Amino acid sequence: MEPSVDSAVNVAQTGNTWGMILYCAVVFGIIYLLIVRPNKKRMAEYQKMLDSLKVGNRVLAAGIYGTIKKIGETTIDVEIAKGVVVEVSKNAVAGVEK
Repeated sequence: MEPSVDSAVNVAQTGNTWGMILYCAVVFGIIYLLIVRPNKKRMAEYQKMLDSLKVGNRVLAAGIYGTIKKIGETTIDVEIAKGVVVEVSKNAVAGVEK
């Protein structure tokens, strides 16, 4: 008994399907390792920096250097010159000077 042409086509299609699934899994794995994972790590470090803000720290916020005078829930008051205090979002803080 000879195998039919239809069964040979089904075997080829099944192999091709599994190859495509494996290819997609490898591509998504590489994207995760090269893009998603480092970004999560960077965001965790940024959140840790925001949580460690204290009154008196010198920060770079919205492109302006200043000293933190008051910390609120989502904003901070930054003194940029003697007697000049501006309120900025915590998310605008780019860094803390040591």
